[in-house]
Amino acid sequence: MAAVVDNSGEAVEAAKNNDLEVETTKSESKEFNVQNLVDMFTKLNPLAKEFFPSYFHHNQTKKSDNFNQVPVKQSAGNENFSNKRGRNNVNQGRRRLNGRAFRAQRDDSIRRTVYVSDIDQTITEEQLAGLFSNCGQVVDCRVCGDPHSVLRFAFVEFADERARAALSLDGTMLGFYPVRVLPSKTAILPVNPTFLPRSENEREMCTRTVYCTNIDKKVSQTEMKSFFESTCGEVSRLRLLGDQVHSTRIAFVEFAMAESAIIALNCSGLVLGTQAIRVSPSKTPVRPRVTRPTLR
Repeated sequence: MAAVVDNSGEAVEAAKNNDLEVETTKSESKEFNVQNLVDMFTKLNPLAKEFFPSYFHHNQTKKSDNFNQVPVKQSAGNENFSNKRGRNNVNQGRRRLNGRAFRAQRDDSIRRTVYVSDIDQTITEEQLAGLFSNCGQVVDCRVCGDPHSVLRFAFVEFADERARAALSLDGTMLGFYPVRVLPSKTAILPVNPTFLPRSENEREMCTRTVYCTNIDKKVSQTEMKSFFESTCGEVSRLRLLGDQVHSTRIAFVEFAMAESAIIALNCSGLVLGTQAIRVSPSKTPVRPRVTRPTLR
């Protein structure tokens, strides 16, 4: 019986020794793994691009006297990435410069423009420009129909900042009404010079043409022609334009008589379809479409 007890005690001691060896092996493996990590981290370059942003290296190159840097050899992938980022920065800088230039040009145009209201319906753009030509060289003059009044309004742009002198013409009688002249808050949208009249005949066509905007897309060319003929007079040519991007369409309407075009300016604000149209004198003539020869 005692022999049995002794044997069991030996078995317990052997099991304890095995557990101790396993724990020792685990601790040694942990120490070994940690030591491997420490060795691996010591080999890393603390000034590599992976650890610092690009602006840090840029600033450090300026302060090379204060800090000793370890040169980092860039791989081909890093070089391509830096080149792409440089090109993107250049493109963004160009866009910012273009945006600033555009805003500066627009602000300069606004300073050279006056807003004129209460214009008699019988007054043409040439007559209005002639009135303001005494204040300086007139670059552009746009007369627009006012949907809230029987009178019209216009924008007059000068070649230089003579708009302040033009403000003195406030209250001048032009036709049957005294005009109001105020500083403009907007610039005149430029016209593509290729669309401007090229001959005296085309300039005469412009006096008989109006530019119509905010046209309902469901309105057909036939309906629009009938609308203007029943209200203003005979329409000799009509060009209805539009695309899928804009919600409305535009049109150029050429009348047989210049008086009809003046009457058409009073149609600004009238509802055609589901939209209130806006009508203003046209700066460009309605040129006939050029038919291309068909290939046989």
